[in-house]
Amino acid sequence: MKPPHTESLRLAGAAGALEALIETPAAEAAATSAAEPAAMPAAFGVICHPHPLYGGTMTNKVVWTLARAFQELGAPTIRFNFRGVGASEGSHDNGRGEVGDTLAMVAYGRERWPQAALWLAGFSFGGVVALHAARSAQPARAVLVAPGITRVELGDAAPPACPWLIVQGEADDVVPAAAVTAWARQLSPAPELVVLPGAGHYFHGRINELRDTVLEFMRRNSSVPPAS
Repeated sequence: MKPPHTESLRLAGAAGALEALIETPAAEAAATSAAEPAAMPAAFGVICHPHPLYGGTMTNKVVWTLARAFQELGAPTIRFNFRGVGASEGSHDNGRGEVGDTLAMVAYGRERWPQAALWLAGFSFGGVVALHAARSAQPARAVLVAPGITRVELGDAAPPACPWLIVQGEADDVVPAAAVTAWARQLSPAPELVVLPGAGHYFHGRINELRDTVLEFMRRNSSVPPAS
């Protein structure tokens, strides 16, 4: 897969400008740069990063992997730093304001690609933020990786009303697999739950398995063809 075309932008959020990376699959970027109309992507992805107070940023390798998986399926992606992270303005808001940050990225994506479906994803803290954002954002597909349900207030978060996936490491020492499994099994609509044996919270040495799990789920639940 060719590297995507990358744009570094500052996009408006409720607490100020947010640092974002827009990554467009090479095939779409080539069409856009040619003197012919670019095809509208069938979907775009927004990916939420792990906890800002523990070093989480949009460059996290799990976030990067989720973005690349979506791009492999032809979807441009938006990675972004929550308020108070990197060059993003504002300050950390314990997951509340971060939902608004996510919805601001969704709004930008829908304005830029108005016919495209939303694929919403998040890792750890970002998984819970994505879950909260899904209520308003109404994604067509959702992917949560090791969602931080034991570390971030779940409140009235409801499961997404779409096909959705949870990927969890069996040996996660940050968010226990047993807690995620018990929570997921009582939800409706239920997620597809994949527990990777022996994998830790950051999927060290298992990142390719994580990517392949996401790709397999998305291909089964989407008519979007792989990018060339």
